[in-house]
Formats: sequence, C-alpha cells, structure tokens
Amino acid sequence: MSDLFDLSGKTAVAIGGNSVLGSCIAKGLTDHGAKVAIVGRNLEKANQVVQEIEAKGGVAKAFQADVSNRESLENVVKEIEAWSGGFDILLNASGKNSATPFLEIEEEEWDDIMDVNLKGMMITCQIFAKRMIELGKPGSIINISSVSSTTPLSKVFTYSVSKAGVNNMTQFLAREFAPHGIRVNAIIPGFFPAEQNRKILSEERVASIMNHTPMNRFGNPEELQGAAVWLSSEKASSFVTGTLIRVDGGFGSMTI
Repeated sequence: MSDLFDLSGKTAVAIGGNSVLGSCIAKGLTDHGAKVAIVGRNLEKANQVVQEIEAKGGVAKAFQADVSNRESLENVVKEIEAWSGGFDILLNASGKNSATPFLEIEEEEWDDIMDVNLKGMMITCQIFAKRMIELGKPGSIINISSVSSTTPLSKVFTYSVSKAGVNNMTQFLAREFAPHGIRVNAIIPGFFPAEQNRKILSEERVASIMNHTPMNRFGNPEELQGAAVWLSSEKASSFVTGTLIRVDGGFGSMTI
C-alpha cells in the first residue's frame, strides 16, 4: 500500500508554498519523496520553508514570483526547469482575503483579490500546464478552494466569489487537460486559522463556525496533507479528476 503514495522522482511546484497551508502541504509532499519548488512573492519566507524541509531530509528550493504577473511566472518556470528538469505536480495555494462589507468594497480591492485568487490561478495553469503538455508529462494540478465557494459566508464576499470561480475553473480544466493525462482537482478546506482569516475570527464568529462544524474544532494544516498526497499520486488517484474534495470537519454537511 505504501507504493500507492510514493512520490519519489516527482517534482512538485507549490505556488503560495510559503503560506501556512501551502507550506504544510508542500512538506507533506516531500515526506512522500517529492522534491518541491516553493514559490512565493516573499523569498525570505519561502527560504524558511525550504530550511524546514531540508532539516527533515527533504529536497526543496525557493523561487520568487508574483502569481498575478505573467512574465514573473514565465520566468520562474524556466528557473524551476533548470533546477529539476520539469515538474509533475502543481499546487495552487496562493490566496488573499478581506472583510470589507459589500457596499464598501472598492474596485481596487476587488481587482486585487481577484488577481491573486482567480486570475493568478488561470495564468499559472496556462503556463505550467502548457509546459507539461509540451514535455509530454502526465501530472496533477491541485487547486486550493474554500468552504465559502459553495456556501457564501458573511464578511468575505470577494473571496467567496473568487473561490467559486476556482471550483468552476477546476472542473473546466479537468475536461480540457484530461486528453493530455493531466488531472485537475480542488481541495475545499474548512476553517484553518491561517494568516488571512485570523483578523476576522472574533469570539462571536468562532462560536458561529463551531456551531456549524460537526467536529467542533478548527482544522490543523497537517490534515490537508493526506488529500494532497492522494491527489498527487498517479497510482492512488489515477481516475480522479474534476473533483472537489472537502476537508472541512463536516461544515459542508450542515444546514441548521
């Protein structure tokens, strides 16, 4: 059974791999044998993740890129190829949030969040998938969505809309890339106290989240690793594409 989840010889690219959730997933991939390119705007944070991976015997390298800038991503593809010769797994874990009430949202803020969460993912998938196809490499693309993508949440309007777009894009690209042997799936995390949502987790909001989460707790970032490793493995998830995998403590199963 261990062979099902063996990622030895695989290279993963973790866009947003310097974030709380992205870095934890990246570490899970290296634990199963993959080497990982940690890509983020903050190179210092990316290097910290690399050091943590290397301390456990894993192989990783930090790269700097802006997910919303095509030229930046095109350059980092070349840098990663020079390092690894190619890539088999693409993790899209970049994300940006805001608690601005709907009637107060400025276009600048809307565009900024959409550029990172949705347009950035589109550009990334265009660039990296195109190269995978050119190299004739089958692979796996894993997009990080959110529970707010299917059940609109208060206070995070733009974020919720962008993540609904992530779900649609995931299923569209699953159809687009299937003939090339590239699987595309999304993970829908529940509430994990990451950097971008701590600022809106008031005592009242935490109580509301717990009342809507059957497991009555927040998720731990490590609990996303299993789904990501499974979706990364050609053997374990070879017939899985266009799927939205919930890791949410039961949040999505609740009504009242």
